[in-house]
Amino acid sequence: ADPEVKNFAYTVVDGEVFYRENSVMTQVELSDTAKGRVTGMVELRQIVNDLIDQQLNDFPEEDIKATQAKLNAAYDAFTAKYGLINDKKNARLFDDDSSYYLLCSLENLDENRQLKSKADMFTKRTIRPERVVTSVDTPSEALAVSIGEHGKVDLPYMAKLLGTPGEYGRITTELSGVIFKDPAADADDPEAGWQTADEYLSGNVRDKLRMAQLAAESHPEFKVNVDALTKAQPKDLEASEIDVRLGATWLDPSIVQQFMMETFQPPYRIRYNNAITVRYSPYTSEWRISNKSATGFGDIMATETYGTRRANAYKILEDTLNLRDSRVYDTIVEDGKEKRVLNQNETTLAQQKQQAIKDAFAGWVWKDPQRRALLVKKYNELFNSTRPREYDGGHIHFVGMNPEINLREHQRNAIAHVLYGHNTLLAHEVGAGKTFEMAAAAMESKRLGLCQKSLFVVPNHLTEQWAAEFLHLYPNAKLLVTSKKDFEPGNRKTFCSRIATGDYDAVIIGHSQFEKIPLSAERQERLIQEQMDEIEEAIEEAKEQAGEHFTVKQLEKLRKTLKQKLEKLQATDRKDDVVTFEQLGVDRLFVDESQNYKNLFLYTKMRNVAGLSTSEAQKSSDMFGKCRYLDEITGGRGVIFATGTPISNSMTEMYTLMRYLQYNTLQQKGLTHFDAWASTFGETTTAIELAPEGYTLVGR
Repeated sequence: ADPEVKNFAYTVVDGEVFYRENSVMTQVELSDTAKGRVTGMVELRQIVNDLIDQQLNDFPEEDIKATQAKLNAAYDAFTAKYGLINDKKNARLFDDDSSYYLLCSLENLDENRQLKSKADMFTKRTIRPERVVTSVDTPSEALAVSIGEHGKVDLPYMAKLLGTPGEYGRITTELSGVIFKDPAADADDPEAGWQTADEYLSGNVRDKLRMAQLAAESHPEFKVNVDALTKAQPKDLEASEIDVRLGATWLDPSIVQQFMMETFQPPYRIRYNNAITVRYSPYTSEWRISNKSATGFGDIMATETYGTRRANAYKILEDTLNLRDSRVYDTIVEDGKEKRVLNQNETTLAQQKQQAIKDAFAGWVWKDPQRRALLVKKYNELFNSTRPREYDGGHIHFVGMNPEINLREHQRNAIAHVLYGHNTLLAHEVGAGKTFEMAAAAMESKRLGLCQKSLFVVPNHLTEQWAAEFLHLYPNAKLLVTSKKDFEPGNRKTFCSRIATGDYDAVIIGHSQFEKIPLSAERQERLIQEQMDEIEEAIEEAKEQAGEHFTVKQLEKLRKTLKQKLEKLQATDRKDDVVTFEQLGVDRLFVDESQNYKNLFLYTKMRNVAGLSTSEAQKSSDMFGKCRYLDEITGGRGVIFATGTPISNSMTEMYTLMRYLQYNTLQQKGLTHFDAWASTFGETTTAIELAPEGYTLVGR
């Protein structure tokens, strides 16, 4: 193949049309008119590429004006003869060419796909040239350039800019308090582990402080870190600001046990033998009280004060711990079959007692000073140790961006968040400029070497609009845009291999096409197997703990569903032997309109709570698997979701978003289970609501 011709592109040699695919040039048989069309577009492509090069290399104004005049003449001649570049006939002939969307962006169309105006490229400079800074005078200027060019504090680069390669003393002294050395890095390597203050003094600052104090004992230079981190500690919450509810999974079962004994005052023999005990199983997130009826009907506290004759206090407490509202059922026989019917009066009574228990706990939990201090410390350690980072995008250069476009401050800060932070959710309202944020973040990440290839997953009908906006912002971006026909079984393989082999800045793909690129079967099996292994351990644990029959049954049911899922996966032939997601070489994933993936399976013990969907959408599980894969290869920095409606109708969507974007955080805090998350941050309330059939009790 001719090395001058780009891969996946048409070229004209001696009046004949050829198409290059990898290292092979194939002659394309076309009619004379069609040849004319292709020849015209190849010529336009050449002029556009020359113009882009001249702008990037900052050619003088008259050269650029001359090339623009040449482009105008060639474009007018082409459209007079063959119609618009966006015309269906031209698209059919040329859309396999990797530069077709670049040519399409020369035309601004109206709603009826008629020419509204020519693009700015015909008359203005549309690409900001790359200007390289080679020397600076002060360390703070060097820091700004280092972050703008390398995305981090790069001491050797900064010293070179200052003209003193290898000397870091001046930089670290003058920037003391602006940059910090992380004690986790090698203490003897002067170049390693430097971070800016906004990065170092954010995140889990309690852990960082403990680490800095340890390091300062042997390396006194870390004293600066200790002082700065001490000031950055979040203010401890007082007991009055903390809401502890029954069922919060960070509570130790012994505290609930103590509450139960002191409040329900069971007979001495039961207290002495520890006959009624509270247990918690972290795998199913299930609370369990053993021997609930050990006190019998004679116990006034259990059957009258805090319970009823049908549902005693221990049963109601267990329901409360598991976030369920207490219900009492009667069994009646109908046509020889037993049937359970809700007993309205007894249920209302039981729910009043349930409220009494909740109130008693709220009054009891902070009474004892020792217990109070213990719980306050534990809560602050777990949930009040993170300081959010403020992102500032003021110093980002945006090389190659259209100079006519100025991003607003909130857009620059959001881009800084994507570049320097972890997985990101862009949840601005509609019209706040999410498209430009994502495009600019992808181009900057690639320029700074933070990622190699970005994949944009957008609604199916918007792929072309996305490409047009992307090229408006970055006219020289190398894009690959999918259409429906790329995913027809015959073309899918070729197309996936184009993604894998091409050096694209961004690949734009529709939601439903994204689903058709599977994770490798091995990885899917591994994800399911991991869950099954956890459940196996839980079953073992439950059997050892004097076989809680109920927990074991729950777990075995869960294991069975996963096993079926695994078998179905192994038997599947839905997706042809296609390139897998891992082989595409994608290391940044941008998902537009991410609310389409909100139905991710969750396992919960709560009953009849509105807005808890436990049904699973295949596309959401697929997305979850891909997010976990990207977390693995990028260290939790590879996924960006954008949506105008992050939460549309229930709080579970907030948990689902955290599972997609902050899975590791949930793991560290022990909140991967929905019930653990809900008991910590939410409360189930039952209220009377108006429904078509009258007033009903609804749990939310």
